[in-house]
Amino acid sequence: MCVCEGIETRTAPIMSQRSFASAEFALKKKRTRREKFLAEMERVVPWAKLIAVIEPAYPTSGRVGRQPMGVPKMLRMYLLQQWYGLADEALEDAIYDSQALRDFVGIDLSRESVPDATTLLKFRRLLEVGELTKAMFEEINAHLQQQGLLMRAGTIVDATIIAAPSSTKNSSGERDPDMHQAKKGNQWHFGMKAHIAVDAESGIVHSMITTAANVNDVTQAGALLHGQETDAFGDAGYRGVAKREEAQGPQWHIAIQPGKRKILSDSALGQMIEKVEQIKASIRAKVEHPFHVVKNLFRHKKARYRGLAKNNAQLLSLFGLANLVIAKRQLLAIPGGGAY
Repeated sequence: MCVCEGIETRTAPIMSQRSFASAEFALKKKRTRREKFLAEMERVVPWAKLIAVIEPAYPTSGRVGRQPMGVPKMLRMYLLQQWYGLADEALEDAIYDSQALRDFVGIDLSRESVPDATTLLKFRRLLEVGELTKAMFEEINAHLQQQGLLMRAGTIVDATIIAAPSSTKNSSGERDPDMHQAKKGNQWHFGMKAHIAVDAESGIVHSMITTAANVNDVTQAGALLHGQETDAFGDAGYRGVAKREEAQGPQWHIAIQPGKRKILSDSALGQMIEKVEQIKASIRAKVEHPFHVVKNLFRHKKARYRGLAKNNAQLLSLFGLANLVIAKRQLLAIPGGGAY
């Protein structure tokens, strides 16, 4: 481990001497799912690249000459927070409670304490204000492209509603002005939308936009394109996208309305149309995987912060980390996990 201008620059938690608790933990016979996941993330996250994104904006000195916690440990704490959907105080407690989490962050309680919730809050605000989560998202995708896992021929677009608190029992007495309600099916939802575009080959998210929940999906389709795709896919909510000036370029393959699909005849033409719809649906299925990872594996089903800006910053982190989970199998097959 080396220290350069007060900033710790190592990329993995290395301890010169294990504590008794850590040594006892290492000798246990059962390996938990948490340990397995963290070991996999240790290998696939491009630590050096992400640290290089953050270090230029990270303070090199604290109050009264106190040195701030190094970027590597703070980054690891931040990623744990995203993976496990924990609030600042809950993450602090979890690290104290779990030897697996302490080993991942690189904290030995016999020598140092866990950074408190306020320290993590300041680090998260640093990422938000400097738009560093966007830079991290782009760095992860650049890394995946270098590994040959992000193609450019096809794009799938979709959106999901993320609920926000609708209560007015807060200091302002109002609901979040950046959020809005929208009707999906027969149910009303209050919150925001995450619009994403994924690579049609790998399912990796290459673009993400957040809006209020009432914004129509088709209005954001053009902004999600990277410009190199030849084909683009979307569900029936994107009807008419091919006529929009900002969405010109690729050939659009949009699903027909469910009602029209139900009444297709059994004729040869009807069967052919049904077959085409099944093929389009099988391609579009890849866009559901990132939503599953973020909402179910990372437990992000509700907006955590007030306002679109903070939630947008967090979602960029979440979808960037979801890309690593989606590409995990291929990355682990690369010597060193592909992280360099």
